[in-house]
Amino acid sequence: MDLSNDTQNELLYVAFNQDDGCFACGTENGFFICDTDPFKLRFRREFDDGGIGIVEMLYRCNILALVGGGKNPKYNRNKVMIWDDYQVKCIAELEFRSAVLGIKLRRDMIVVVLENKVYVYNFSDLKLLDQRDTFHNPRGLIALSSSSTSTVLVTLSEAVGEVIVDIDRKKKHVILAHTNPISQMALNNNGTLLATTSDRGTLIRVFDTHSGKKIQEFRRGAQQAVIQSISFSKDSSTICVSSDKGTIHLYSVKAFVEGDPKSSINKQSSFSFMKTLVSYYGSEWSFAQFSVPETRSICAFGSTVDTVIVLGASGTYYKFAYEKSQDGKGVICKQRGSPCRFIQDKE
Repeated sequence: MDLSNDTQNELLYVAFNQDDGCFACGTENGFFICDTDPFKLRFRREFDDGGIGIVEMLYRCNILALVGGGKNPKYNRNKVMIWDDYQVKCIAELEFRSAVLGIKLRRDMIVVVLENKVYVYNFSDLKLLDQRDTFHNPRGLIALSSSSTSTVLVTLSEAVGEVIVDIDRKKKHVILAHTNPISQMALNNNGTLLATTSDRGTLIRVFDTHSGKKIQEFRRGAQQAVIQSISFSKDSSTICVSSDKGTIHLYSVKAFVEGDPKSSINKQSSFSFMKTLVSYYGSEWSFAQFSVPETRSICAFGSTVDTVIVLGASGTYYKFAYEKSQDGKGVICKQRGSPCRFIQDKE
């Protein structure tokens, strides 16, 4: 999440790693890495000569991708610097004609996102494998599977609301996900499911990446919102979504993964019988939600069962747990412990 326009603290960027086990933060004078659950600072690197606007981890290894940022960027914003933390220095760099807006890493691949372009490189020798033009992409949206068994890359196409799904660099197809510009997208771990939202922020759609078929549609609400993040649970049974409304919504996708749509615990309108006439009534609503005092946040599932971690732009870490009520008719959400700070406000 890009926080370069936020002035409440020194935080410029925050993002989870591939398995959500850690998160990385870029600041006006360096970067730091924390364990997600339980929360713990792992290490910090401070620089005297500038800030870091993007930090992309490669799981928990010593290699990271850095892009300069802030009032005094350490590196040019059009460069991706490959940082080896064992050597505490950059060991390679990639340079572009415009600012880098997003990066995704795999052990075999580096994907770099510019405003209207995506570049794909082989990690071992930085050889260019592919490049493609995209629709206007100021958020640097990209999705890349982390499983070692299959490589699924999802980028914006050149048309509004469309994405290109690239499977193992052999099969490509287009999915028309929304009629409005896409605002967020995420893959599950093995790349079989893709979740997307549009600028309207009212619907979350889930697609089968191999067939391109829409398998589920969730409704966040009737009012327009800015979706900040989407994340799948490790078993792909649940999705969590954060928005500028300060709400975190949870949706069940397990029913469709297991082939039993009747077992879904998501809520539906009492007028769902009218879904063939009005699509609003046919959507599924979140089975649980909770609020944080943040207009900008990202969320992911914790290491303990049925927990969600939220990282706010204020530099605050939140942990929530959810479970079925005793009567089995609802879900109870509770905050676990007190919120804690991973960065302090400006003095």
